[in-house]
Amino acid sequence: MMGVMASEETRTVKSTPARTPSGEGPLAPAPRAWAVRLVVVGIVLSALNLRPAITSLGALLEEVRDGLGMSGSVAGLLTSVPPLCFAVFGVMAPRLARRFGTGAVVCAGMVAITTGLLIRPYTGSTAGFLAASALALMGIAVSNVLMPVIVKRWFPDRVGSMTGLYSMALALGTSAAAAVTVPVTEALGGSWQSGLAVWAGLAAAAVLPWIPLVRDRGPASAESKAVRSVPTRVEGAGPVRPVHTRVEAPVLRITRSRTAWALAVFFGLQATAAYITMGWMAQIFRDAGVSAGTAGLLLAVTMVMGVPLAFVIPRVATRLPHQGPIVIALGVCGLAGYAGLYLAPAAGAWAWAVLLGVSNCAFPLALTMVGMRARTGAGVAQLSAFAQSTGYLISIPGPLLVGVLYQHSGGWGLPIALMIGLMIPQMAVGVLAGRDRTVEEEAAR
Repeated sequence: MMGVMASEETRTVKSTPARTPSGEGPLAPAPRAWAVRLVVVGIVLSALNLRPAITSLGALLEEVRDGLGMSGSVAGLLTSVPPLCFAVFGVMAPRLARRFGTGAVVCAGMVAITTGLLIRPYTGSTAGFLAASALALMGIAVSNVLMPVIVKRWFPDRVGSMTGLYSMALALGTSAAAAVTVPVTEALGGSWQSGLAVWAGLAAAAVLPWIPLVRDRGPASAESKAVRSVPTRVEGAGPVRPVHTRVEAPVLRITRSRTAWALAVFFGLQATAAYITMGWMAQIFRDAGVSAGTAGLLLAVTMVMGVPLAFVIPRVATRLPHQGPIVIALGVCGLAGYAGLYLAPAAGAWAWAVLLGVSNCAFPLALTMVGMRARTGAGVAQLSAFAQSTGYLISIPGPLLVGVLYQHSGGWGLPIALMIGLMIPQMAVGVLAGRDRTVEEEAAR
């Protein structure tokens, strides 16, 4: 599949090179076939590494708490670290990409993930564990923001397909970490440190395809520049001739766009649900009497639902003028899953895991809408950074509040009621974000 996409994209770009507004010639050379293939491999390997740092910890959270002496509130803080890091470091991604190139920044991000995952289990303290986790999450944050940008620039006519491929790989990595972390830990002698550190190997593999692309700015890097014809005459040199010069495109005033704000809030609320699920769902099942191994498998089922759906939903979304119906359908599945967790967490565990897995596919839908709600690569970069950074800021209190409510109430009733309450506004702002318009149009008004 990846090879076919790469070859098709190569033919598309070569047959329709970017041209100046006057049609006098190409703005940028067509991308090399090997570079396109490397980008596809890099996208897939990077996506596989964007969640194992979180879901592998969720599967072993009880062991980590015991090993480091964490309270329930501190564990809640630990589950809030991912969105905090995504908000703080994600906003830096467009500026870093403009200076160093997207390939270089993503490559550095994969190195940070590798280093953080390798050292965090062996720090020996809660503070050290949090610091190493933050290093890995910093790499994830910049890659989160830049993946839609890379897709828009390298595959402008296949945003849905490539976003689906990326989202499918992300879901596969998420579910694999949830499913196999406990068995791998047992195979390695029962050490939770080894069970967490093993995921650094997968991150190291993701560094390799980006190394040749460190200096490659991508085929559509000219999008960030505007071509302007300036009439000039050299003394005694004959008639006036236009000279094409490149000027920096003005920065988009993204905060003027209602769609950008709706998409940011939608992103934040779906991230809240996702990180509560990844951080606490296994514990909910374990407290209901489900074994640790089965709880990990249930979390894996929730995550693996995104593998096929993350490929299908973006393709369907790009064919619809309004993505609101998809938002509503995913939200209804979430409400049903939370109600099941409240009423019969163990008896219907597999059904609730499936329903919540479907609901969590709001993430690839949000990524797809980022690519659809802006016209240019530069616009996508700004919208992606704004929506993800603002969204992750919104999501920070959720996992922490769940930990506090769980510790002080002694059960999961109040935390699950919170999850149900947050799903309603998520559906409302998702419908607003799904309207057929672009942020450039709104910001220019």
